[in-house]
Amino acid sequence: MVRLVLVLGDQLTPDIAALRAADPARDVVVMAEVMDEATHVRHHPQKIAFFLAAMRHHAAALAGRGWRVLYSRLDDPGNSQSIRGEVARRAALTGAAEVLVTEPGEWRLARALAGLPLRVTVLPDDRFFCSTAGFAAWARGRGELRMEWFYRDMRRRTGLLMEGAAPAGGRWNFDRDNRRPARADLFRQPPPAFAPDDVTRAVLDLVEARFPGHFGRLRPFGWATDRAGALAALACFLRHGLAGFGPFQDAMLADDPVLHHSLLSPYLNAGLLSPREVCAAVEAEWRAGRVPLQSAEGFIRQILGWREFLRGIYMLGGPDYAAQNALGHRRALPALYWGAPTRMRCLAAVVAQTRDMAWAHHIQRLMVTGNFALLAGIDPAQVHDWYLSVYADAVEWVEAPNTIGMSQFADGGRVASKPYVSSAAYIARMSDYCGGCHYRADARTGDRACPFNLLYWHFLDRHAARFRRNPRLAPAYRTWDAADPGRRTAVLDEAAAFLARMESGETV
Repeated sequence: MVRLVLVLGDQLTPDIAALRAADPARDVVVMAEVMDEATHVRHHPQKIAFFLAAMRHHAAALAGRGWRVLYSRLDDPGNSQSIRGEVARRAALTGAAEVLVTEPGEWRLARALAGLPLRVTVLPDDRFFCSTAGFAAWARGRGELRMEWFYRDMRRRTGLLMEGAAPAGGRWNFDRDNRRPARADLFRQPPPAFAPDDVTRAVLDLVEARFPGHFGRLRPFGWATDRAGALAALACFLRHGLAGFGPFQDAMLADDPVLHHSLLSPYLNAGLLSPREVCAAVEAEWRAGRVPLQSAEGFIRQILGWREFLRGIYMLGGPDYAAQNALGHRRALPALYWGAPTRMRCLAAVVAQTRDMAWAHHIQRLMVTGNFALLAGIDPAQVHDWYLSVYADAVEWVEAPNTIGMSQFADGGRVASKPYVSSAAYIARMSDYCGGCHYRADARTGDRACPFNLLYWHFLDRHAARFRRNPRLAPAYRTWDAADPGRRTAVLDEAAAFLARMESGETV
């Protein structure tokens, strides 16, 4: 009897588990573009276009390898506009009673598939270095789940950047060498922009017509949408970006949003590149002497460490992980995140870059937009929806723990040992955003005081009961306690006034 093989939009890998378990002579691949997936949050138009175009290319590639593919386009008249509806429709068409699927990366989809009136066989997603079960086994019995210990275990398990039983260079990470601030001469050859082919142009026209009110610019569109393009993007990064990635990965320049970053995350998260091939290629560059160890290690840690760790946290956390709000933050996401005017040059720059590119690098997300949301007490569910909406690489298994855990501390410390908050000093040191800003990074109070300075102390003060004994925040609390009482009152009053103006819709 025929079986359906469901391939989801972030599973665009030719040898994914469900395909390996199926028989192209008998079974039928099902892929579907549906409004449910495009609108459960209001995704950036470039994100929608990237996934739809990549899906169409992947479906054609599967058909070229002998698979029968039943593909639902968004504008097909019979499209039910949900994954569950399309699987049921294709089952009725083919007489299939069973669906093979590789485990979804989102609890919402897993629940939808569990409700099908068919036999659903879910296979582990072995594209990852660590399986869901493997992470659960690693986490069992541990009082704290910390990425560094997981990462070291993964290095030993995979042999990546290892010299026998020891880490290459005698160190597990080179963090202290990889925090060099921005310099005007950091500009490098930009990553390749891929001219849309006929398939992608048709998708761009469709997205333009169907999603006119979504935040973000659709054109120019330069993402690769097939495997060959993703491999070309990887080759460009290895040649031009990797060597400088390590020391300058935290740097930010207003006129060069990419710097030494790879822009490979959408391709990894859609399945056009595998983490194994990317890490192997990066390691090979180091072993060949073409890039320094600190850059190879810093990049591999992002994939082998953070990416794998966060997937494990998300899967272990269950369907309610993204609903957590340990700090009780309830303030609405301000309009400046959707492009409303702001006098804060750093936020204006990152939001504009996000609007134009559907991408920002990890420090822009963590220490600018994320830092401000946490300091201002924004509802983490709204912050989560924003990040999931606006970035081309945002699939929930990686976005939710990055936002709820790492950025907003809403999981109470499951991911991070302390909240990632900072005053303006960090942004001033690591970027050129503060030059020409309405606010002054060195002003602690007054009309020109940077809001990051005011809100930093306001955050620490209102959460003192929770964080005062955190060893990594203890020095900040000692500084706050030693400050003149009048100064503390002025800071708190000015922070409260700033938040009130922001909530009222004033330009801040």
